[in-house]
Amino acid sequence: MLRDITLGQYYPAESFIHRLDPRIKFAGTVLYIVTLFLFKTFWGFIPVVLFLAATVAISKVPAKFIFKGMKPMLFLLIFMVIINLLTTKGEELWSWWKISITKEGLRNAGFMGLRLILLVTGTSLMTYTTTPTALTAAMERIFAPLKIFKFPVHDIAMMMSIALRFIPILLEETDKIMKAQLARGADFETGNIIKRAKAMLPILVPLFVSAFRRAGDLAQAMEARCYHGGEGRTKLHPLKYKKRDLGAVAVMAAYLAVIIIVP
Repeated sequence: MLRDITLGQYYPAESFIHRLDPRIKFAGTVLYIVTLFLFKTFWGFIPVVLFLAATVAISKVPAKFIFKGMKPMLFLLIFMVIINLLTTKGEELWSWWKISITKEGLRNAGFMGLRLILLVTGTSLMTYTTTPTALTAAMERIFAPLKIFKFPVHDIAMMMSIALRFIPILLEETDKIMKAQLARGADFETGNIIKRAKAMLPILVPLFVSAFRRAGDLAQAMEARCYHGGEGRTKLHPLKYKKRDLGAVAVMAAYLAVIIIVP
């Protein structure tokens, strides 16, 4: 299961999406999230799915790799669908005891499920096609106006980038610890909730120790390189808009227009 979590991972490839300016990809992702909540009928999902499918195809990120990242979200997806299905009042279609399913419940559950799938898939595509360094630079440039209010833009962007980078590393470390504990006879699947919680201690303790050790090593490496925040720092590869970025903006504008037109 841990190997199925692809959040924060970068998939190297030579594609048009990979070469786009990270600021365009960040803004496009925000626009994509907003459009998921603009329509009120299932017809609105058609242009969204087509746009997402075309973007995935152009990015050259395998669909199998993308859907693999949805597996850890399966429990949340089912839970949200069931909650909307059983708690929405309206025209009753089926009932048993205190449980009833309504027409509006089916509609809300379908909307919630599709939106969650499209949300996770679309937002994950940004991290698949953007390196943590480029993502940090993009967020720092986009939120640069907040520096007027003494907001630590560079520090926040750096922390978010490091957090995304550490997710796959900690997952890999957890997988190694679990395999080592299983080889020593540990059992994580039998017993009640309390026993399973206790069985997780041999995993959590070394995982926290490893995380703090990696954080300490990273801090020492940054200090050894005289890192003191973003003040006065220059960029090895400064961000510059190119013609392909203008083309991407035009495509996103057309996509937004279609979403607004669709009822």
